[in-house]
Amino acid sequence: MKKANNAAAGSSSEVLKKLLIRLKDQRALAALSLIAAFVSVALSLVIPVLVGRGIDCIVGEGSVDFEKLTPYLVMIGICALISALANYLMGRVNNRITYHCVRRIRTEAFERIQHKPLSALDGRAIGDTVSRLITDTDQLADGLLLGFSQLFTGVLAILGTLAFMLSVSPIITLAVVLLSPLSIVVAGFISKRSYLSFKARTEARGENTALIDEFVGEQKLIRAFKYEAEARKRFSESNEHLAACSVKATFLSSLTNPSTRFANSIIYASVAVLGALSVIGTVGGGLTVGGLSAFLSYANQYTKPFNEISGVIAELQGALAGAQRLFELIEAPVETEPKEDELNPEDGSVRFDSVAFSYDKKSELIKDFSLDVKNGMRVAIVGPTGCGKTTLINLIMRFYEQDGGIIIFGGADTRRMKRSTLRSKIGMVLQQTWLKTSTVRDNIAMGDPDASFEEIVDAAKKAHAHGFIMRLENGYDTVVGDEGGALSEGQKQLICIARAMLAKPDVLILDEATSSIDTRTEMLVQDAMLSLMKGRTSFVVAHRLSTVRGADVILVMDSGRVIEKGRHDELISKGGFYKRLYETQFAHRDA
Repeated sequence: MKKANNAAAGSSSEVLKKLLIRLKDQRALAALSLIAAFVSVALSLVIPVLVGRGIDCIVGEGSVDFEKLTPYLVMIGICALISALANYLMGRVNNRITYHCVRRIRTEAFERIQHKPLSALDGRAIGDTVSRLITDTDQLADGLLLGFSQLFTGVLAILGTLAFMLSVSPIITLAVVLLSPLSIVVAGFISKRSYLSFKARTEARGENTALIDEFVGEQKLIRAFKYEAEARKRFSESNEHLAACSVKATFLSSLTNPSTRFANSIIYASVAVLGALSVIGTVGGGLTVGGLSAFLSYANQYTKPFNEISGVIAELQGALAGAQRLFELIEAPVETEPKEDELNPEDGSVRFDSVAFSYDKKSELIKDFSLDVKNGMRVAIVGPTGCGKTTLINLIMRFYEQDGGIIIFGGADTRRMKRSTLRSKIGMVLQQTWLKTSTVRDNIAMGDPDASFEEIVDAAKKAHAHGFIMRLENGYDTVVGDEGGALSEGQKQLICIARAMLAKPDVLILDEATSSIDTRTEMLVQDAMLSLMKGRTSFVVAHRLSTVRGADVILVMDSGRVIEKGRHDELISKGGFYKRLYETQFAHRDA
């Protein structure tokens, strides 16, 4: 998968093409930036001419010619002011272009995540994905901003100074042009090798971020199981690897600037020597002292863009490496959707027909699974850990696609309906709770955004959550964090149950929904659940067998197969696997 993604993202030149495509809608601003750059560079090229002529006004025998010198000084001041304003405008425009492009790419990447198969997300560390969306996009922004600022003015400065130097002394200009490739070859040689190093650094940083995300998020378990030393060791190894990659990338990129400066110094020295010889008439002749001063200024302006561009090569290479990781995310395969739905919203029946599925294609989990659940039936799924209970739920919700067979929902093949339509008909309460960073009211209202406050309160009362909500500092307007804030696991679960009650779905899925609730509250919630499940198709995944006694049918699963099926009393009377599970849970308590 990684090789495929790398191939899709392409080389640095292909990444650059993809960036340029996303800048097409910024052509007007780019043109404005070029105009500002042209004005700034043109005026900066005029200033050396004015300075040279001013120098000629004060060099030689006799007094300084203030009458001729003053206009030059005024023009120099005006040119410097306008050039500074043009630079300011170019900076503002480049900022807008850059951050618009980065915002667009980040949005593309985030939206792509919403449409990627869950299997693809499960196969990648969360921290690595977060690193791509945050760190890599920030690095891309820095590189693009420097690139725009330096490239626009740099190219114009090089072309402009060549033109001015040609008008002053073609012979010396020819020497400059012949020596220029030396700087370009050095910069190109180093940049090709530094790109791979920066790519390795971004990957190492993603791995390091993933490790930090894992260890910070699981601090309770790390301390409970005395894993601190091992965590420090693993983090240290990851940190050292990141440091090594960073040092290598930075070292290679740092060679560019001094190398090009050395080459440019040779150019400057050559201009100084040839210019001096021209002043005294040995080479070419015709240069004045002021002309030599202007020519040296042009030589410095000519070589300066090479130094500046080489100075930002590290940022540019890092930006391209970050962009490649973003394009890997953007170009990853997404879930396909049909154009039209075939769902009957009045029917909550579900039928599995010869369904096969496995997370790892080498080892099969579910094989030739068939089940017919009529509309309004209450189905309980029990069995040991890893037997496939939650997998069935994932297949119904199309979190994963079955490898074979079909799943019929409301009379239609689930693969021929849009996932959004399918999931809008299903209410779900998981063992793992999730509350968004907002008020309690907003979290419950996720079940039905158009519900009134009275309906929200009614759903909370049915879920037996109203009492503790009213004891919170601001009641229903209390803000809870992404992890539930100061709420207990049971309280968070009750809010999630209230959310499902408010949605009033056609099909209800409860995956260990009462696992975090105490026994007394569980009994109260069960009554509310029975009311909620009445007339609705319901799937209840449970380890506590006390919660499934009233089910219309209990599926006992083992190794991806249904080994027993029936009502509670029937399964107990059979004396099979279900009875052994039941007795394991209740024998000691009854004794």
